[in-house]
Amino acid sequence: MKLRLHFVVDPMGWFCISMVLFVWLYNSFLIPKLVLLPHYAEGHIHAALVVFYYLASLLCVSALFRASTADPGKLAQDPKIPLAERDDWELCNKCNMMRPKRSHHCSRCGHCVRRMDHHCPWINNCVGEDNHWLFLQLCFYTQVLSLCTLVLDFCQYYYFQPLSLVDRADFAVRHELALLRGSCFMGLIMFGGMSSLFYTQVKGIIADTTTIEKMSHLLEDIGPRRSWQQAMAEVFGTRWKILWFLPFRSRQPLRLNLTSRSHV
Repeated sequence: MKLRLHFVVDPMGWFCISMVLFVWLYNSFLIPKLVLLPHYAEGHIHAALVVFYYLASLLCVSALFRASTADPGKLAQDPKIPLAERDDWELCNKCNMMRPKRSHHCSRCGHCVRRMDHHCPWINNCVGEDNHWLFLQLCFYTQVLSLCTLVLDFCQYYYFQPLSLVDRADFAVRHELALLRGSCFMGLIMFGGMSSLFYTQVKGIIADTTTIEKMSHLLEDIGPRRSWQQAMAEVFGTRWKILWFLPFRSRQPLRLNLTSRSHV
């Protein structure tokens, strides 16, 4: 499946995603410089810890890039509606285009998105049928990276042995306390916020309910319940659970479920 890049022209979204990138850059370069690499050089920590932190950082920024540039499920200008599914489509009263039920018109992006969950300014993109799995990966890897950062900030002062080979005249070393306090503050904010968001997203997926549907209170006609494995497999496009954690792939829909509940 060919990967398509999708960009949203929104100055506010650009500002928000720039803030997210700043937090990622701050911790991905500061923590290795002040904590990981110096302690590894002096033999205080194992190389596996350094590799794990860099891997978590890479997966986090990869999920951010993919979620912000992936097509969330934008409907084509002249969609071809299968004859058997015509009863499951409706006319959007904002863009006057036919769309599947459970689609929603995003006023910020200016088009309809299949099974849209919400518009997220922090990735400057909608979260819809085709990139919901990437948004979940972003939430997960941000939690992992933030937790690692918090643990390393704590260990730097209360567990690790003092460093003896660092350059005391270096700016980062001289202002280490202030820099690590900033890292700890951003880590707490990111971990707390992403943990709450990840929980509500997974809960909504298992309940087969989007954020827009919950906010609109359009939850009648719920339909048959599915197991959490089936619900997650449909979002990620595969039943192989190991692939749920890989942002470096494309997604193929497992099945279409257009009539199981009410829509907006």
